[in-house]
Amino acid sequence: MIFDSHSHTAFSADSEMQAADAIEKAREAGVGLAFTEHLDLDYPGEMDFTFDPQAYWQAYEPYRGERLHLGIEIGMNESILEGNCNFLQQAPFDIVIGSQHIVDGQDIYYPAYYEGKSKEAAFHRYYALMVENVRRYGAHIDVLGHIDYIARYAPYDNPEVSYGTFQEDIDAILRAAIETDTVLELNTRRLGSRTACKELMPVYTRYRELGGRYVTLGSDAHTASAIGANFGAAEKLAAMADLAIVTFVERRMVACTK
Repeated sequence: MIFDSHSHTAFSADSEMQAADAIEKAREAGVGLAFTEHLDLDYPGEMDFTFDPQAYWQAYEPYRGERLHLGIEIGMNESILEGNCNFLQQAPFDIVIGSQHIVDGQDIYYPAYYEGKSKEAAFHRYYALMVENVRRYGAHIDVLGHIDYIARYAPYDNPEVSYGTFQEDIDAILRAAIETDTVLELNTRRLGSRTACKELMPVYTRYRELGGRYVTLGSDAHTASAIGANFGAAEKLAAMADLAIVTFVERRMVACTK
């Protein structure tokens, strides 16, 4: 079955989604599900983006099985590499997503990161740091999360990933992912927008051209209603780019089928 390989329950600081609601919604949507709770050890704000891995495993291991996998989404930066690696040893996670949430000590969710920066400067720094961290974390993660995360929040007239403008930066990310055997996520949060689909298509086509073969699908759901959102568009995009949809079980890649 197709898996939604990126979701957040109440173990994530920014989510109140209950496991039972998420599991029921996934069944209704006809998809498998992976919980991937947030771990951002260098988060600069007041929220605590950590969780107790033993409590997480104890709470959800009874549900774990063919339709539910238990994972984690770690924020990537050099200063927290050791802490992240130590955390990953504390539970037998099925899937580890590495994501770039914090850039130069700032959460790019908030406007402060963009103040005084052109789009070119803000995006270049985000992409450049992602390249560094994919290479740094490649041995410790399975998936690179939402390459287009910055496009959700950038306050510019055109907040899109703009492959034509940032081709060199994005190609460097794609090469780093391929060379470290890190699967690229196709995050479905923004795929309800035709513009987003159009902008992302050349990214995933280029990934295929450079040697990428696999993607995971992830809604990044923080509420049960978002599970499996825009998966039709994602499956179409993956097919057009000739990429196979996969998920991970016990850190091993598994093919997804309809």
